[in-house]
Amino acid sequence: MPLGDAVVIDRDGLDQLISGLTTRGYRVLGPVVRQGAIALGEVNSSEDLPEGWHDTQAPGSYRLEHTDDSALFAWAVGQHSIKADVFPSRSVVWRAQVTDGTVRLEETRDDAPSAALVGVRPCELAALEVLDRVMGTSSGDPLYKRRRAGLVVVAECGTPSGTCFCTSMGTGPAATGAFDLALTELLDSGGQRFLVTIGSEQGAEVLADVETRVADDTDFSARAAVLEHANSHMGRRLATDDLPGLLARNLEHPRWDDVAERCLACGNCTLVCPTCFCSTVEDTTTIDGTVERHRSWSSCFDLGHSYMSGGPVRSSTRSRYRQWMTHKLSTWWDQFGSSGCVGCGRCITWCPVGIDITEEAVAIRAGEAGSKSVDAERG
Repeated sequence: MPLGDAVVIDRDGLDQLISGLTTRGYRVLGPVVRQGAIALGEVNSSEDLPEGWHDTQAPGSYRLEHTDDSALFAWAVGQHSIKADVFPSRSVVWRAQVTDGTVRLEETRDDAPSAALVGVRPCELAALEVLDRVMGTSSGDPLYKRRRAGLVVVAECGTPSGTCFCTSMGTGPAATGAFDLALTELLDSGGQRFLVTIGSEQGAEVLADVETRVADDTDFSARAAVLEHANSHMGRRLATDDLPGLLARNLEHPRWDDVAERCLACGNCTLVCPTCFCSTVEDTTTIDGTVERHRSWSSCFDLGHSYMSGGPVRSSTRSRYRQWMTHKLSTWWDQFGSSGCVGCGRCITWCPVGIDITEEAVAIRAGEAGSKSVDAERG
């Protein structure tokens, strides 16, 4: 099938798609209900998907409820992003064995099978593209590059949450960029079906073994309605015009003191963020002489993250929150040529005290506008 073509499959076809990916040796991951949230987990058939489950998200709040409808993808992103699969939270960098004073380095292998991700949202696709600029370059991380190269991604979004703002960041709700198959769930008078757009040769190959029919105008109109509904039901908006410059000009804005009084410096926002890539290393030694260096996720909210000779550079919560937000929305552009935020809203939902990055940006913009107004009056 040519790239860009669209076909329609039913639920049996979705099962065939999942089965075909498994047969090809992929570890199929998709949305599952786990510990009261929608998370990524192993999927063997559509029966494992969260049928009838819907989420309600707000700053510092996440709730699931179950209904009798047959929707499989009527939820927004949970706390678990693709990042955990391509950039594991803990991995072995190198291993050595010390025997009779001799050190022998051992090659560390990543034997995890390639993953196929079903039900991924477009903001996640955008996050992968951001991580590619950081870790997927020729001199980037070998573990990331191996896992990233093996991914098959099936994505689209029709159900944003109360904390989503992907339209503001240009990352959704329609799937663009490097997807293999864009799957849109349609639930209307035509019944439950899935419009599948082919985005890669790999996706076309997988789809070749699935029973399909040609998409018609009714299906395309239904998809357009789903995406328009998603676009109009974003829980948040963020004005991005001159946002990097705005933050760069306001490093001493009083709003940083205000947010510091609320922030717990717990690092939740960085752990759930699909683009945060900071890490640290730890060496361990066993009694039998095995030495391992482990890499694990870190956070700019950790006191020791900015430690240099003499102590940490960012010792206050104010400075650490400012570092995180200005890097995400401002200096990331200088480093990688894009924003570090994809508008998924996770940092808002999973912040224990409900700090809203869009609200903080609005407050800083309003404060700058007020200062200019006062200066104009004085002038």
